[in-house]
Amino acid sequence: MIEALTGLAVLLILAFLRIPIAIVMILVGTAGMAWVLNPEGALYNVGQTAYDAAINYELSVVPLFVLMGNLVARAGLAGQLYTASNAFLGHRKGGLAMATVVACGGFSAICGSSLATAATMSKVAMPSMRRFNYSDRLATGSIAAGGTLGILIPPSVILVIYGILTQQSIGKLFAAGVIPGLLGVLLYLAAVRFVTWRRPEEGPAGERTDWSERMRALGQVWGVILLFAIVMGGIYGGVFSPTEAAGIGAMGAFAFALLRRALTWSILKDILLESVETTAMLFTVLIGALLFANFINYTDFPQALLAFAAQFADRPWLVIMAILAIYVLLGCVFESLSMILLTVPIFFPLVRDLGYDPIWFGIVVVVVTEISLITPPVGLNVFVLRGVLPDVSTGTIFKGVTPFWVADIFRLALIVAIPALSLWLPSFVV
Repeated sequence: MIEALTGLAVLLILAFLRIPIAIVMILVGTAGMAWVLNPEGALYNVGQTAYDAAINYELSVVPLFVLMGNLVARAGLAGQLYTASNAFLGHRKGGLAMATVVACGGFSAICGSSLATAATMSKVAMPSMRRFNYSDRLATGSIAAGGTLGILIPPSVILVIYGILTQQSIGKLFAAGVIPGLLGVLLYLAAVRFVTWRRPEEGPAGERTDWSERMRALGQVWGVILLFAIVMGGIYGGVFSPTEAAGIGAMGAFAFALLRRALTWSILKDILLESVETTAMLFTVLIGALLFANFINYTDFPQALLAFAAQFADRPWLVIMAILAIYVLLGCVFESLSMILLTVPIFFPLVRDLGYDPIWFGIVVVVVTEISLITPPVGLNVFVLRGVLPDVSTGTIFKGVTPFWVADIFRLALIVAIPALSLWLPSFVV
């Protein structure tokens, strides 16, 4: 017990010192194993864990989905999604911000990354909103919040990693993320409407688009609709596995980019290098988390945690509330992937033994993680926008995301209280 608590304390201290979390988890996990086992066993654990992660067939889905998202992003699809959304919503008060949220939802369905969604949509949507005199607060808030949808709406790299860590069906996790993801879009639209109801000057109405232009704009996004239908339809219908779907999706995105004449040898090289860098980062964090989890599992901490939770067997919801509170606090320090990799190996056995559905818990974890992406003092999506839009202060962006953060809390409460929101669609997956 003392070893695990010491390791957790050291990990938090080093994380507060801004040492990369992957390095922290590798160091603490290795040192902890040497403490509870022996130095030779710790070094063997490092090599075996890294080797197992590298040759894991299921993990090949990660670089393929990353590649698919990068190809689609370079094909200019984000701009066309925004144009189509704006054609239907731009004439309303706050319509451009609403269009941004919808476009973020559509783009994240292919991209799978919150940070990439926020960075891409800031370049696409911000100029239009400024042209129509939107406040920087509402404009950046809608982009930062809309970007969080990238880790929930399938295909999601975070859900893939959760599924691998917990041995759950990735197809069912993808299905489980659909309704909560759409609910997030609707609640974000409601947040925009609330802001413009209180302060109409923050989101003036834009120009109305006639139906012929709307249909033309909608026709330009056939690629993302077709790609999403093939990838998700194949998984849900049992035609191919998630790994095979990722390969088909990457190939489809490559063909789509070629048809758009968006690829040159130089651009293709950049896409491949960016995909390799992202994959290497993800795998490094994953290996660090596995090492740290192995160290924790060698102590008696998991058994002590389960014994403590057994006291609340008649009130398991108290344990869930405590776990959610911990996630919210950790979200102020850790970025999303690190937080999930650090906590899931500890909390998952506890939640499973309390009788909760693992698929439902996965969605709850991802929604809490989404909230952490826009909450101070870290809020990675906020700092991504700060980097892309250096003329907008961090405080302005944090003020802008407040209504969306409140909407996320309401969505989390609904998902916790009504598990069917997450579990209805997975019941149809083969």
